Amino acid sequence: MAQVLETEEHKALRAAVSALGNRYGHPYLAKVIAEKSHPTELWAEAAKLGYLGVNLPEEYGGGGGGIAELSIVLEELGAAGCPLLMMVVSPAICGTVIARFGTEEQKQEWLPALADGTRTMAFGITEPDAGSNSHRITTTARRAEGGTDWILSGRKVFISGVDIADATLIVGRTADARTGKLKPCLFIVPRDAPGFGRRQIDMELHGAEKQFELTLDDVRLPADALVGDEDAGLLQLFAGLNPERIMTAAFAIGMGRYALSKALVYARERTVWREPIGAHQAIAHPLAQAHIDLELARLMMQKAAHLYDAGDDVGAGEAANMAKYAAAEACVKAIDQSVHTLGGNGLTGEFGLASLITASRVARIAPVSREMILNYVSHQTLGLPKSY
Repeated sequence: MAQVLETEEHKALRAAVSALGNRYGHPYLAKVIAEKSHPTELWAEAAKLGYLGVNLPEEYGGGGGGIAELSIVLEELGAAGCPLLMMVVSPAICGTVIARFGTEEQKQEWLPALADGTRTMAFGITEPDAGSNSHRITTTARRAEGGTDWILSGRKVFISGVDIADATLIVGRTADARTGKLKPCLFIVPRDAPGFGRRQIDMELHGAEKQFELTLDDVRLPADALVGDEDAGLLQLFAGLNPERIMTAAFAIGMGRYALSKALVYARERTVWREPIGAHQAIAHPLAQAHIDLELARLMMQKAAHLYDAGDDVGAGEAANMAKYAAAEACVKAIDQSVHTLGGNGLTGEFGLASLITASRVARIAPVSREMILNYVSHQTLGLPKSY
C-alpha cells in the first residue's frame, strides 16, 4: 500500500519544484504558446536541477528515484501554471522503457541525454484506424531480406513533440515465427531516418507541444533499434503505458490546482455586496468539493506510483488507470468551477483560465478514454463480462 504521508524528501522536492515553476508561471507558458515556440528555458533549467531525470538510474545520470518523484515534478510545475507535457513522454515513457529493457548501448546513448535535457524522445502508438484498440495497430516491422535490419511501414497520429524530439519510440508489430500472429515491439526511430515523415495536425487546442501525424515508408533501421526482447513486447509496452497514465494524472492534478488557486484568490477578494463572494456557500462549497476531489485523485496517483516503483506491474496497471480517471474528472470539474467563480473574468486572458477549458479535456481523452478505463475496471477488477 502506498504511503499516505509523503516523506521529507518528497516534501522538499515539491517545495523546490514549486519555486522553480513560480519563477516562470503561466505568463511564461502563454508567451511561449503565442510565439509558437517551445519552453526551452524552463526545460533546460529543470534538467540542470536534476528534475527531468529524477526517475532514471543514477549510473546513467539520473536521480535514482521513480515515477513517484517524477509525478511530483510535473504536478508542481502544473500547479504553477507551466507544466512540461513532454515529461510524460520523454523521461516517463521512453526513459522508463529503455532503463528497464534497453541494451547497455541504448542506455548509455539515451538515458544520460534524456536526464540532462540535451535530447528528447517522442512516443508513437496511436494510429488513425486503431484508436483505443492496440490489437488493430497496423504499423509493421519485418526483417530486411537476407539481413538483420528492420523495415518499418505504417502511420501514427496525435504524436506529441515530434518536431523537437531527436527520435521517436515507435510501437510496431512483428510476425511471430511460431504462430504467424502479430505481436507488439518497440523501435527507436531517429528523426532524420529516410522514409520517416511528419505532418503537423491543426488543433483547436493551443499548447506548447504540437501534434503530428507520422508516416513510416519502409524505414530501414539497424538491428539494435529494437528495444528489449522481441518476444516480450507486450510486457515492455505496458511498462511504458502505466507511467504514462500516472503522469497524465499528475498533469491533470497540477492543472486543476492552478485553476483552483486562481479562483480562491478571486473569491477572497471579489466583493459584490458587503462581503467577499467566497463567503457565500454557493461559491465556497463547489470550490471545497473541487479541492477534495483533487486530493483524492492525488492519493490514488501516489498509490499507483508506489506500486509501479515497487515492481508490481499488475497492481500498478489497475491503480494507474483509476488515478488517471479520477484526476481527469477532478481536473475538468475544478477548472469549470474556477471559471464559473470568476464569471466573465474567467474567460479573459488576464487570468489564464479560459484556455484550460480545452486543455483539461486532454486528460479525459488521452492516453486512454475514460470509457476504456471503465471497461478495464469493470472487467479486470470487478470480474464482469468483457464488453469489447
